[in-house]
Amino acid sequence: MEFRDAATLDAHLPHLREAPAEVGTLDMVVRRPAVDEREVLTEATLSQDGGLDGDNWLDRSTSRAIESGRHLDAQINVMSARMASFLAFDDVDRWALAGDQLFLDLDLSHENLPTGTRIAIGEDAVIEVTKKPHNGCAKFRARYGQDALDFVNSETGQAMRLRGFNARVVSDGTVRPGDKVTRL
Repeated sequence: MEFRDAATLDAHLPHLREAPAEVGTLDMVVRRPAVDEREVLTEATLSQDGGLDGDNWLDRSTSRAIESGRHLDAQINVMSARMASFLAFDDVDRWALAGDQLFLDLDLSHENLPTGTRIAIGEDAVIEVTKKPHNGCAKFRARYGQDALDFVNSETGQAMRLRGFNARVVSDGTVRPGDKVTRL
């Protein structure tokens, strides 16, 4: 599998920084029905109880996280569509490997979307950025390479949230690729 090198990743920063701050788009929706399985969807339902319907997020939560309610902090995983597309060499089938459910063309940085920020998706759905970190891991390294892992986990990568963020659903709704996403 082909990976981006450090110099190429650094050279791509200007494009990543051009992501819209207030209104963007939902570029991809992915359901994870089981470990290491991905389904790219043309429509999905987000709900406060189920997260992304049909996704296995709750099955992966520990009983202690569920008891304390911490599992809701990682109900939805969001990643930059620009970052995913670049890492995947514009191959949408490789985007889903990141393990995230929603891929947004929006500035995901801490500065633009601090913890607690709400984002409307489509007509009804609203998600809220949680404080739980969403960092690159060994699976991310295996799928996109060590340089990509170092890049997203760097000080700049973390400030820009190039690996993405965790969120919870605060308003149920149906979402589709192409939907408008709006920082509230």
